[in-house]
Amino acid sequence: MAEKKVIFVAFAMEDVRIRDLIKGQSLNTSSPFEYVDMSVKEAYDEEWKKKVRSRILRSDGVLVIVSKNSLSSSGQKWEIQCAQEEKRKIRGIWAYKEDRTTLTGVNTMVWTWPNIATWIDSL
Repeated sequence: MAEKKVIFVAFAMEDVRIRDLIKGQSLNTSSPFEYVDMSVKEAYDEEWKKKVRSRILRSDGVLVIVSKNSLSSSGQKWEIQCAQEEKRKIRGIWAYKEDRTTLTGVNTMVWTWPNIATWIDSL
């Protein structure tokens, strides 16, 4: 089996249920990726930013969970900006069928496991 890729998942706290589904998939033994969780309930301080940057640097790519909640999530916006600064490959997935929010600089695809696997394989 190929080496697992490390994927950082950026999401708005309101979409934690979707993050949990992706986390569940990453725990599946046949999953091609490991999952990095940096979710926090407290303010996004400098220490949090250092930890996020460190984990993004150790990641092969950043998967962005995109929804209308992303538009007002300062933490998720910062994670995306950090990934761009660190030249990490970024790909978005739409969290919900009825929500096709677009984020500047994030190429977003329909959330299917084959789509995610194809992207991870390309890293």
